[in-house]
Amino acid sequence: MMRTRDFDKERSEQSHSLADFLNVYNENLSPAFPRASIALLKEFKNTHQNLFKSNGVWSLDLHRKKVMDWLHPRST
Repeated sequence: MMRTRDFDKERSEQSHSLADFLNVYNENLSPAFPRASIALLKEFKNTHQNLFKSNGVWSLDLHRKKVMDWLHPRST
């Protein structure tokens, strides 16, 4: 029996550059969440260097929720 590909999981685990992650992060983002910018993502990366062990690449599964949680207090 063949498994069906999980495209959402594949998309979530895909590695991104900072600019690509910014586009994917902000894509279809609910208005209830603050939008990211290059400057904010650079600040996040400097603050959370332990999350960037793989040559500084970004992924939705590892970084998106953490960025949302980190940005939210800044927007209030």
